[in-house]
Amino acid sequence: MAIEINAVKRDAKGTSASRRLRHAGSVPGVVYGGGKDAFPLEINAKELFLQFRHEAFHASVLTLILDGKKESVLLRDFQMHPVRNTIQHVDFQRVSATEKIHVKVPFHFINADVAPGVKLGGGIVAHVLTEADVSCLAKDLPEFIEVDVATLEIGHSIHLSQIKLPKGVEFVQLAHGDDAAVASIAKTRGGVADAAATVETPAA
Repeated sequence: MAIEINAVKRDAKGTSASRRLRHAGSVPGVVYGGGKDAFPLEINAKELFLQFRHEAFHASVLTLILDGKKESVLLRDFQMHPVRNTIQHVDFQRVSATEKIHVKVPFHFINADVAPGVKLGGGIVAHVLTEADVSCLAKDLPEFIEVDVATLEIGHSIHLSQIKLPKGVEFVQLAHGDDAAVASIAKTRGGVADAAATVETPAA
């Protein structure tokens, strides 16, 4: 899904200027990186918030249209108002088509309802991780990564090394030798799960 953000150059700087921008319905921000100078900008608050609500906005290469010129960027940071839940500031980083990027990508868990540990053992799927840092070229960045838990038994877990990734994408943690658990089937209290507690649980 291609996401475009329209922005214009922000001339005024400083806390007071940013406050005036927000009152006028705009969000101050900055774009940096890519061997170019940092550039202050402003974005329509309503348009930004509509995009901001989508998961893909946080884990995709975005198209920033700044004064009519397009640049590929990533959302790198943002600040929210502690009470009003409005966006106070956004930071975008330019990306290169030839350099690998590090981005946190969300997990989408599938087939929990047919996992033996759930269907037969009465357990529940515990999400140990909900996202992971990946390394890839901008063109290969996935919006999300599927985690198939269809074969998990009670007490079993699925690790990063067991997850199928798109071509050209790798887990940063795994590359550093950390094969972290992503999800497991946990026992529940009462019912079938208690009976399962008397059975030896295989190692993960």
